Amino acid sequence: MEASLPQYAETGAVANSLPAVAPAPIRTPALRIVPLRSPSAISIRRFARVPTHAFGVFHEQREYPRASLHLPLRLRSVENVAETYPISLVTRDISSTGVFFLCPKRIELNSAIELEIILVSRPLGRGNVVAVTVAKVRRVEPANMPGWFGIAASFDDLKFDRDDEVPTYFPSV
Repeated sequence: MEASLPQYAETGAVANSLPAVAPAPIRTPALRIVPLRSPSAISIRRFARVPTHAFGVFHEQREYPRASLHLPLRLRSVENVAETYPISLVTRDISSTGVFFLCPKRIELNSAIELEIILVSRPLGRGNVVAVTVAKVRRVEPANMPGWFGIAASFDDLKFDRDDEVPTYFPSV
């Protein structure tokens, strides 16, 4: 028996037997120019270089946005009367112009208070950054805990103190 060889059709015959397909139109991509922030997001101000996902931002329309940071705070004096033992508290939120915290004593409106806020705390006390400020009480409201009050204060004078002293075990030059 003879093996049959495959039969090939002519290329013109195959092309004529296929249905005609229209070529796909050439699509040029549309260029859209969109603002980085939508108009609804423009009204919500956020910190530019602070990871707000880590601590959150109050969504309010304020000139200076607040960060809900729980930083150690020490109330040193009220109306230039030094506290016998500075009261250690915690901030509820803070901005570049003021702070809100809970306090176990009522402080009168427009009172001058001296605060110490620890911004950076390092082990062994090396590299701490502390904001020392004289502030004015702008709002006093009762807190959920009996005997405690929410105090909103605006900074009058803000100074930063750092303890970048060279430890004693390094030789001085």
